[in-house]
Amino acid sequence: MELSKKIGLILGPVAFLILANLPMELVSEKGDAVISVAVWMLIWWITEAVSISVTALLPLLLLPILKILPIAEVGANYGSPIVFLFFGGFVMALALEKVNLHRRIALNIIRLTGTTPNKVILGFMIATASLSMWISNTASTVVMLPIALSVINLLINDEDGFTKNDQNFALSVMLGIAFSANAGGIATVIGTPPNSVLIGLLENEYNTEISFLKWMTLGLPFSLIMIAICYLVLVKWMFPNRDLKFNASKEVIHTELEKLGPTSGKEKMVLVIFAVTVFLWIFRTLINAMFPALGLTDTMISIFAAIALFSIPYNIKKGDFIIEWKDTSRLAWGILILFGGGLALAQGMSTSGIVDMVADAIAQSEISILLTATLLIFLMLFMTELMSNVALVAVLAPVVAGIAIGLDIPILYLLIPVTIASSCAFMLPMATPPNAIVFASGHVKIAQMARVGVILNLIAVGLLILVFKFVVPVLF
Repeated sequence: MELSKKIGLILGPVAFLILANLPMELVSEKGDAVISVAVWMLIWWITEAVSISVTALLPLLLLPILKILPIAEVGANYGSPIVFLFFGGFVMALALEKVNLHRRIALNIIRLTGTTPNKVILGFMIATASLSMWISNTASTVVMLPIALSVINLLINDEDGFTKNDQNFALSVMLGIAFSANAGGIATVIGTPPNSVLIGLLENEYNTEISFLKWMTLGLPFSLIMIAICYLVLVKWMFPNRDLKFNASKEVIHTELEKLGPTSGKEKMVLVIFAVTVFLWIFRTLINAMFPALGLTDTMISIFAAIALFSIPYNIKKGDFIIEWKDTSRLAWGILILFGGGLALAQGMSTSGIVDMVADAIAQSEISILLTATLLIFLMLFMTELMSNVALVAVLAPVVAGIAIGLDIPILYLLIPVTIASSCAFMLPMATPPNAIVFASGHVKIAQMARVGVILNLIAVGLLILVFKFVVPVLF
């Protein structure tokens, strides 16, 4: 066990005991108790002393013991509608992966973009981002990596060896996959966990709903702009591959598609259910206007997709279904618990008056709204390089809501750009699983990732300030 984990394992509960038993009050009796729980969780999340999902169970034990909330109220957060929205999304992702449809989609996107080096890089980035909108960023990266390595190996084994241009191409492909996986998830509510943590917080604590389509009106354009910037920075500025020519990549893509064979019946079934689900998400408000009795929600649509995938038989005589319950052994249950823990902590902060205290303190200060937003976006983006972005959003989102209330601006104006910032970690391998996966390929050095990443991080901060100032007030 690493030393940092050993220290964190002990420091978490020790810090909790010290803060919970201070002789003077920092906020209030309940407020101090919630702060002590938050600090324990934060220490374990940062050091990863235990699984971040296990840490997310602490509110279920500690908030009732400390008489902040009864266990039934705390437990309700772990069964929040947003948890089931993501559960349905996970089941859809499982089905896509089980029938290999995600791989077929990715290969066809790369095939369509062209075979010149820069077009190949763009193809990999578009394919990865398209997958990351619907399946986990980790899964989309894992799908793309072996295909990318096959193309890179052609350059390593060609007549002139692995030249500087070849190395730049390899770097651009690898970093392009990681960065577009991170940015692609921003486009949809289910694309990356921090988005869902925010949606859950808004519904649970502020009775505010952001529909699937409403999020996409902001998330998709931001995602596309960020991916375009990543592409231009990689291939035109940092790692240009001038005069590099190869056509063999076309053969690799063709070979990989041939391995998959013709589209199977199961793939077609999954594609139909997937398309119907996305259609319902996008046109939900219109459907509800036409049929008010339905009262469709994004969560209901997500659960419909999950039930359909489990219960519509592919071959009724053989009892063959697209996915079975045993397939859920690969489902990211820990992330669902993490959502619940984040929502429970947010409820504790709200109930104990911490959010109100932050709001009052900000209201009495003379801080500029724009400067505050800039600092919060900067803080979130660079802190997420060092710890789980979903854990960070779970802790900071309620505080940011309090700051927005104190500044007398709608909470969405601050919460949305700050939450998006948590998915813009491009600097370090440990910041996100996609970064770590491409780093492990051996084609990327930490210094190279950091050099490009710091530029992209600063560009992302600038973009998010524009989103805060000009886009969110118009859309929300």
